[in-house]
Amino acid sequence: MCELFAMSARRPTTVSMSLEEFSRHGGLSGPHKDGWGIAWYEHKDIRLIKERDPAASSACVRFIQTNPFSSSLVMSHIRKATLGAVASRNCQPFVRELGGVWHCFAHNGDLSGIAGDRRFRPTGFLPVGETDSEQAFCALMDALRPLWASGLVPPIGERRQVLTRFAADLRELGPANFLYCDGDALFAHAHRRHQSDGSIRPPGLWRLGRHCPAGGELAAEGLRIASEDGEQEVLLVASVPLTAEGWVALGEGEIVVARQGRIEHE
Repeated sequence: MCELFAMSARRPTTVSMSLEEFSRHGGLSGPHKDGWGIAWYEHKDIRLIKERDPAASSACVRFIQTNPFSSSLVMSHIRKATLGAVASRNCQPFVRELGGVWHCFAHNGDLSGIAGDRRFRPTGFLPVGETDSEQAFCALMDALRPLWASGLVPPIGERRQVLTRFAADLRELGPANFLYCDGDALFAHAHRRHQSDGSIRPPGLWRLGRHCPAGGELAAEGLRIASEDGEQEVLLVASVPLTAEGWVALGEGEIVVARQGRIEHE
């Protein structure tokens, strides 16, 4: 299965993302050699870098390591191909514009039968590649389109409702861990994934909340966050814990919504 990572922070902050741990999963110690991608939001725009080559040997990864960027929303994915060619078009995250905003999506799992499922038949948004993940994302964009028709950011509760229905349908097809971001909030849905013992079971995602005082730094495996302009709150979500700290496993079917580094409770 693929590896997912996301970060939501209280304020844009300097992020040095070496992807060292992900690189090991993506070709050195793990099976995920079929591409990788990273996206981060910057001044209402999004920067997306992805390629078909293994992250462990990527010159682009080394460039990101040595050139920190500033963002409050980050999403990354390392691919193990199960459907679709090993090609850039099939690497994640995927992005689409809706309501004048960039939307970003990454998934790990296997969605058996999605190609013929009427619930996930894209209409307004069409896939570029051949993956089940991109088809799911296009279907999600179709479902969200009425909320964004006005060009204004919809209420968080309405967005959550759409994501909840979408996730419930997706779980019927197979493992459906995904990350979705609309530039305002990060949505993380956990289901089941291939574990180290070969079983397919929860947890599908883990989370870690961190607080960083003004002038301090937050360091996790492959990630360094420098807080320069005040106190910083950060929520990290990953397929597996990246440090020896108290990561919390998400429950099967649980959706976590984060804004500015904090979990939004219903």
